[in-house]
Amino acid sequence: MIKRFPRFASALVAGLVFCLAAPHALGAKTGTRFEVSFSAAAHAGPITGRVFVIVGKSESPEPRLQVGSWGGQTPFFGVDVDQLKPGQTAVIDAGTLGYPVASLRDIPAGDYFVQALLNVYTRFPRSDGHVIWAHMDQWEGQQFNRAPGNLFSEIKKARLDPAAGYAVKLELAKVIPPIEVPADTEWVKRVKLQSKLLTAFWGRPIDLGATVVLPKGYDAHPDVRYPVVYNQGHFGLGAPFGFRADRAAEGRRGGHTGLYQAWISEDFPRLILVNFLHPTPYYDDSYAVDSANNGPYGQAIMTELIPYLEEHFRILRQPYARLLTGGSTGGWESLALQVFHPDFFGGTWTFCPDPVDFRRFQLINIYSDANAFLAPGGPWMVPERPMMRTVEGQVTQTVRQMSRLEDVLGSKGRSGQQFAAFEAVFGPVGDDGYPRPLWDRRTGKIDRDVANYMRDHGYDLRHTIESRWPEIGPQLAGKLHFYCGDMDNYYLNLALYMLEAYLEKTTDPPYGGSFEWGRPMKGHGWSPLATPELLKLMAERVIQNGPKDAAPAPWQYK
Repeated sequence: MIKRFPRFASALVAGLVFCLAAPHALGAKTGTRFEVSFSAAAHAGPITGRVFVIVGKSESPEPRLQVGSWGGQTPFFGVDVDQLKPGQTAVIDAGTLGYPVASLRDIPAGDYFVQALLNVYTRFPRSDGHVIWAHMDQWEGQQFNRAPGNLFSEIKKARLDPAAGYAVKLELAKVIPPIEVPADTEWVKRVKLQSKLLTAFWGRPIDLGATVVLPKGYDAHPDVRYPVVYNQGHFGLGAPFGFRADRAAEGRRGGHTGLYQAWISEDFPRLILVNFLHPTPYYDDSYAVDSANNGPYGQAIMTELIPYLEEHFRILRQPYARLLTGGSTGGWESLALQVFHPDFFGGTWTFCPDPVDFRRFQLINIYSDANAFLAPGGPWMVPERPMMRTVEGQVTQTVRQMSRLEDVLGSKGRSGQQFAAFEAVFGPVGDDGYPRPLWDRRTGKIDRDVANYMRDHGYDLRHTIESRWPEIGPQLAGKLHFYCGDMDNYYLNLALYMLEAYLEKTTDPPYGGSFEWGRPMKGHGWSPLATPELLKLMAERVIQNGPKDAAPAPWQYK
């Protein structure tokens, strides 16, 4: 046959060589794409936002609920849309960046359950002169796949073969419903108020909130004022410390239970517990400080939210009776609130805080390292930099992988994830009005000007404490207490070691606080104290620092 049909044979050989050399060429030629649209019935007007397509191997949970978390394995792809109209199509194709795979071409041939989602953005005409588009939190805590008003499609089973090519159409016909806020109970009360300061900054109404737990006997003692514990942490509508008036179902802290049982006992201290709720257009939490990108959240909490709470609940309005605690993000906040307002709060019990010394921004020294992805090394080998590990030290995600995840979740710092949150809180505003990145999400190159800005504007808390110790040290003495595992999963113990090294050397005055380290192999969230034990310890400090009368304070009733 070869002799009789030489042209055919040549073409056949050439075709075989072509296919072996470019396995994705057929897919590229025939198209590898998803076409996503919505109807006027789902949303009447145009939408600016970000469209996602999720490619799952299972349909339960829904593919849209399988993505967005650190270490997730379900592939998804995202693209911005600008004023997309009903009936118009957004295309996600082989050139669209994905996570954890880079391209649709990297999805092996097979049957998948696919779903589309549209994260709706809002226009913010800010008072700094910038106009930006970002997701307006709907009291869901910047969870794009659960945010009310966002659109999503039915799940479709589809055969995807990058070699053969495909074009899958998905219609965004469903709308995520409003969040159901739990009703108030005898013990738990919820507050939501519009912030004048934040509304003025963002050019749209911005809310602050709080969830409050009242002590036993609160209604029976109408003349008593109580110490308050301000518990910091990520957005959530649950009660502080997972409090639930149900012994079988109450929440956990550090693996310990028993808060409700202790709360209703005769000898437990009578305290008021408060969670702040302050999601921003960039993250589920503002870090309780003012920032160029987020606006005056610190002022709003201190001059609007706390005064409202102290007016509407019988909180003892004295520094010794205002206490702070929190872990991780909340750990950084609890320390920052104490440091920036040293004479307003009576002490912080801080757990595994986010980086408190930016020479250890997890494993990165943002002041001297050239690249966030690559650890110092060479000339023959440059190690990849880890971002997350098990307590045994096994790396589970790298800085490069996390940066890719955020890049796919949202452009211009709108991923709603951790690195973007740090930049929105700690960093400067870029020329386009969005947070200026600390490092390039594709290359890892660190912007030294951004790093220096973060330090010079006070967000490197170790640097701030050290540079201001003669001024604030006398007000902080005895108020700083830290707890952290020696194998924190995000390497947060490293920065805390550096803060400890400084504080242990302080004089005039000595810091007079404490550090407690979980060893060996204690990870993120480790605590040596059950919640009731922690609250008893904090109440004892209130008594020690309060009036020295012989008689018990009114809030110490049985």
